[in-house]
Amino acid sequence: MPHYLDPRHDLIFRRVFGEHENLCMSLLNNMLPLDPGQQIVELEYRSPDLLPQLPVLKDSIVDVRCTDNRGRQFLVEMQMYWTDSFKSRVLLNASKAYVSQLDRGTDFKLLQPVYALSFLNDIFEKESTEYYHYYKIVNLANTKKRIDGLEFVFIELPKFQPDGRGEKKLYDLWLTFLTRADETENPLPALLEEEVTREALHYLEISSYTKAELDTYDHYWDAIRVRRAFKLDGLEEGRAEGRAEGLVEGRAEGLAEGRAEGIKIGEEKGIEKSQRSIVLNALRTGLSVAQIQAITGLSEEKIQEISRQ
Repeated sequence: MPHYLDPRHDLIFRRVFGEHENLCMSLLNNMLPLDPGQQIVELEYRSPDLLPQLPVLKDSIVDVRCTDNRGRQFLVEMQMYWTDSFKSRVLLNASKAYVSQLDRGTDFKLLQPVYALSFLNDIFEKESTEYYHYYKIVNLANTKKRIDGLEFVFIELPKFQPDGRGEKKLYDLWLTFLTRADETENPLPALLEEEVTREALHYLEISSYTKAELDTYDHYWDAIRVRRAFKLDGLEEGRAEGRAEGLVEGRAEGLAEGRAEGIKIGEEKGIEKSQRSIVLNALRTGLSVAQIQAITGLSEEKIQEISRQ
């Protein structure tokens, strides 16, 4: 039985959906809330580099960017971790793609919509069981009135559970592919029964990749595991200590709002402590400054500053 790689890895995700229009088109048609008669029938890939690589815009290159025969643009991303800035980055990329249409002298009324589809291998709405989040610009008093141009879908993959709905078979299969395709037992039989997911599985086979690509694959998952461990340990320790220190400072000031202010101070100190803990642990494990930058998003100067403390 073939061994499959995990499609959530950037290299693999781009191989499947960034090189095979039919698979990307099927994914988009089944994941996006397109109106009847608005299904995508033709795709053309475009450069995914929408914004310059600046520290404040870390990871600003989307995984897949394409345009259909109507001129609509689609941005597809796989994100391993949720951060507070992720929605803002998605909004920025989608806005840039929308505005870029004017570079060709397009009249405003001819601008075509941009759809941003983001898969999250993380949970950002912990209080809800809903995993499919759809955003668009609407009139709050009458949501049937809307401004077309930008639409966003965020899917929390860890919450997904297939429910076997016949009318949404490919919807379930694509999410199953993204969450369970690297498993060597069920639900692989279901994925093999459908032509598009069977083809997609072929591009996950370990035999399709070079040794260098497999080394990159392994190093990526090592970095993800390190980041997850450091993030959990550092935030837990740093925030707990920070809250305690903040409460003490709040009481010392003798203000009525001391407790609230103390918690705020503590959260800020907790974030600083967690960053310091992550960096120091990463340095102790032998990771390079470049690798730590990729894990934390901190600047080289900040990492050097922490290492000297």
